Amino acid sequence: MRIDLHTHSTVSDGTDDPTELVAVAAAAGLGVVALTDHDTTAGWRPAAEALPPGMRLVPGAELSCVSDDGRGGRVSVHLLAYLFDPDAPAIVAEQRRLREQRRSRLRAIADRMAADGLPVDADEILGSLGPDAPAGRPHLAQALVRAGLCDTVDEAFASYLATGRGYSVPRRDTPVEHAIDMIAEAGGVTVLAHPFAFQRGPTVTAEVVETLARRGLTGVEVDHPNHDARTRDELRALAKDLGLVRTGSSDYHGTNKSIRIGQEVTPPEEFDALVAQATGTDVVVGG
Repeated sequence: MRIDLHTHSTVSDGTDDPTELVAVAAAAGLGVVALTDHDTTAGWRPAAEALPPGMRLVPGAELSCVSDDGRGGRVSVHLLAYLFDPDAPAIVAEQRRLREQRRSRLRAIADRMAADGLPVDADEILGSLGPDAPAGRPHLAQALVRAGLCDTVDEAFASYLATGRGYSVPRRDTPVEHAIDMIAEAGGVTVLAHPFAFQRGPTVTAEVVETLARRGLTGVEVDHPNHDARTRDELRALAKDLGLVRTGSSDYHGTNKSIRIGQEVTPPEEFDALVAQATGTDVVVGG
């Protein structure tokens, strides 16, 4: 059983729509795939309806959060939430707030770029997104690629969207402690995404992970494309010490990144331990 617990569709910043993503997962030999679009659950239904026989879908989301970094500062973190009630009032309200904030932020960044003469149109970008789609910098990066200013999304982030270019606009993400509580109250479980991916930017310390474990964090993403062997060993040992589930995931975004779906996987016994801690019913679709 091959299990990938971190993928993105066109509902957020991937290039495969939910139906296509399920087909790609099946072609890659996955038996279980989680759909974890950023701050939205809008892709769950079409993905579930497209499931081929024998495949299971884990409904999830990747939540944009902020945390103490363990060094006296604050840092952005991503929290993978699975198997929760998407209609829980607190979740509906917070996802709505985040979507509205993301759209305002994208417009502000796009307007700054346009003022500098870059061929970026906020109305065009936002008009191409669905009503529940969380707008973000990846959509600006894709616009820069379409305009011929960059060859890849990664290049756009390393150049025009890099810190120091003057296009940064702050955002107000969910405190990670609140997100853990919110998902638990909705019957779900939480996994800290790529927690020690230092090349992506500042990270939290092991002491912060321990604090979050006491708060109710269910697991940590150990096997991730941005974790080297030494980091994986460190996280695996930390998870064992704290009694956390250890997951592995590709963080697949379609052609926006070079990562293949199923490139990293979760051991079946760890997946079973994760699902066992969810309190909802009918949480894993298919099978």
